[in-house]
Amino acid sequence: MEKKLTYETAVTKLANIVSELEKNTLDIDQVSKQLQEAQKLLKFCKERLGKVEQDINKILEDE
Repeated sequence: MEKKLTYETAVTKLANIVSELEKNTLDIDQVSKQLQEAQKLLKFCKERLGKVEQDINKILEDE
């Protein structure tokens, strides 16, 4: 995965993977590769959202 991956880019890549899977034109090796990439992107997004939530909570607590 890219070092400077942003949340927005990850979501876009996930949407593209879903689109490809929905087309049902990938062979089994491509499906496996796409699902592995999706798993990494989902993990990244969850971690990023968790960090943002922590930052927001900290800001709200400091007020």
